[in-house]
Amino acid sequence: MKFYAADQYQPACERLFNQWRVAIQHQLPEARVEHIGASSIPSAISKGDLDIFVGVPALQHEEAVARLVELGFQEKRNTLRTPELCMLESKQDDDVALQVVANGSEFEDFLTFRDTLRANPQLVQTYNALKRACEGFEQDDYRERKARFVEQVLSSSAGL
Repeated sequence: MKFYAADQYQPACERLFNQWRVAIQHQLPEARVEHIGASSIPSAISKGDLDIFVGVPALQHEEAVARLVELGFQEKRNTLRTPELCMLESKQDDDVALQVVANGSEFEDFLTFRDTLRANPQLVQTYNALKRACEGFEQDDYRERKARFVEQVLSSSAGL
């Protein structure tokens, strides 16, 4: 696992996000399309990938997933899949993932996590330290440690 400093990947991710945002909103005009993940958080280190939140009305969730598949995405294997959440990944070689979320569901936590870190540079430094400590780890070990950190942040922000 290798991580990049924000200035090494964030400008490219922002450009890529803007391109995909236009395409997604053309396909799903009713969707909320937001930049999430480390690439959306100032000073956050990252593997250099791009995560996009696509919020849709709950009754349109499955249709939205199908329309995004038509746009060139596929369901990401070995990830949580519910009627309110589907994770997709680009079939192109651009390392883009979509989190297709039913509006108002618990999975809007992707936004809460992003906003909490944006508001707290100290948390970003803690997040970066966790990632640096995981360099060389297997993907599953990294994901487990990252998940614990995310849960702690979300638990703390729930009390605010």
